[in-house]
Amino acid sequence: MSFHIRVRAGALIIQNASILLIEFNDENGLHYNLPAGGTEPGETLKEAVKREAKEEASIDVEVGSLAFVYEYAPHLNNNKYGGTHSLGLMFECNVPEGCIPRLPANPDPNQTGVKWIPLTELDKVILYPNIKEHILAYAEKKRSVEIIEEHHLEEYLIER
Repeated sequence: MSFHIRVRAGALIIQNASILLIEFNDENGLHYNLPAGGTEPGETLKEAVKREAKEEASIDVEVGSLAFVYEYAPHLNNNKYGGTHSLGLMFECNVPEGCIPRLPANPDPNQTGVKWIPLTELDKVILYPNIKEHILAYAEKKRSVEIIEEHHLEEYLIER
């Protein structure tokens, strides 16, 4: 079964006034992304965030609130990131004490690093998508959105 919108989940990790980014070097040159990727069948959004952080930065994360939502609609963007319509849900995450982000043993072929970039230097890097202003605004205001998960909701008691 295929869907017309791919769901992606990602980690927004800000600590000590720096953000954790995944470094890539490919046909677009040197650039950065948040740790993120597509959800897999049978996986919740938060499970996908944890998996992506582990796969891309070799870390376990504590997943918090939904920080922001990013939509890529190819037909409105000249297919600059390909033809797949996607919805990215970025969650505020924390790295437990003593957990050091690093390049995984088997990184994506174009992944070249895992870097803490000071928020004051975020404007000096190429970040895809270019959500730098949104990240800085979030870091300043910390306005998050609660994600409601059905399995945490109270069931109705129905008498028959």
